[in-house]
Amino acid sequence: MPSPFPGMNPYLEDPQLWPEVHSRLIVAIADHLNPQVMPKYRVAVERRIYEMVDGESLTVGIPDVSIARASQRPAELPTASAAIATQPFTQPRRILLPTPEEVRESYLEIRDVATGSVVTVIELLSPKNKKSGPGRDAYETKRLRLLSSDANFVEIDLIRAGRAMFTPETNNTDCYTVIISPTQLRPEAELYSFGLQETMPNLKIPLQREDAGAILDLQQVLEQTYDRAGLDLTIDYSEPPPSPKLSPEDQDWMACILNP
Repeated sequence: MPSPFPGMNPYLEDPQLWPEVHSRLIVAIADHLNPQVMPKYRVAVERRIYEMVDGESLTVGIPDVSIARASQRPAELPTASAAIATQPFTQPRRILLPTPEEVRESYLEIRDVATGSVVTVIELLSPKNKKSGPGRDAYETKRLRLLSSDANFVEIDLIRAGRAMFTPETNNTDCYTVIISPTQLRPEAELYSFGLQETMPNLKIPLQREDAGAILDLQQVLEQTYDRAGLDLTIDYSEPPPSPKLSPEDQDWMACILNP
């Protein structure tokens, strides 16, 4: 069953589902671009790894000793042997300890086959990239390094939740953005923004200056990924999509799409 939406499917943004969607899309984009750029270039799937600890989820329990104290008479203290026999056990509380989480995020590098140099980097953002913490810090550090390098940079943001990497001047209905930063245009870049009701645009992926570039049909890649992964089998369209909440206009439009 194909995706019911003409553009991005907001149900794919579910944090439980997105890691699979992200992994599949990364490989699908590489497979889509490689026939266009070979044999001079090849698109390689790369991965960064970091540890993330959610300190906000840490709760510390203090054992409740009030029962033991209440059982003791003020005028007399039990002997050691009597205490062992009569002292009631304090019931422990269950607590949560911070557990390091190993995060693996894939991205793409278009490399010159002859020299091995990185010509273009393509990033597909995840929720952790847009949430304050180690994930965003690691990504922002790499992003700044790339923007000061000789590599072209492409950033695809198909996640509505979280804090955007920057605040673009887009229409109120725009949910998603793509930034394409060819080296020769910096500090300027090309911005694509589109809403839920729109088909995603074709993107011109820059290569070296003497080459025309490759075309990424993002809509086609998403639809093929949705079909091949059988994602319709895991989505409950009777429930609302994950947060943030859609605008009233998009809610009405989506209701018509899902209940024609």
